[in-house]
Amino acid sequence: MLLRLLVLFTVVPFLELVLLLWIGGNTSWWVPLVIVIGTGFTGAWLARREGLRCWRRIKAETTRGELPADSLFDGVMVLLASVLLVTPGVITDAAALLLLVPAIRRRIRRYVARRVASKLIVRAVPRTAPYRSEDDIIDIE
Repeated sequence: MLLRLLVLFTVVPFLELVLLLWIGGNTSWWVPLVIVIGTGFTGAWLARREGLRCWRRIKAETTRGELPADSLFDGVMVLLASVLLVTPGVITDAAALLLLVPAIRRRIRRYVARRVASKLIVRAVPRTAPYRSEDDIIDIE
C-alpha cells in the first residue's frame, strides 16, 4: 500500500512534469498549456454530462424500487474522472477522459466485480434454533 501511495504522489507527478516539458521542448511553450486547458474544459463538460446521466439513472432506478449499484459505480467513476481532470497533466487527463467513456466504465465495473467476487468467502452458518412448523405456533389475542 505504501509503495502505491509513493508511486501515486511522487512518480506520477514527476512523469507528468517530464511529459509536459518534453512536449513544450519539441513544440512551443503554449502547446502543453493548450493541451492542459483544452482537456480540462472538454473533460469538465463531459464529466457534467455523464454525471447528470448517472444521477438521472440513479433516480429512475430508485423510483422503480431497484438497487442502483451499476449507476452508483458509474457515478463514482465520473467523480474520480473529475478529480483527475483537476490535476494538471497529460497522463491524468487521458485517464480521466477514458473514465468518462461509458463502454470503458462497463469494462472496469466488470473487472472490479470479478475481483471483489474472488475475494469473498461464503460460509454456511448453522441454525441455532430448531426448525418450527406452523403447527407449533400459537396465536394469542
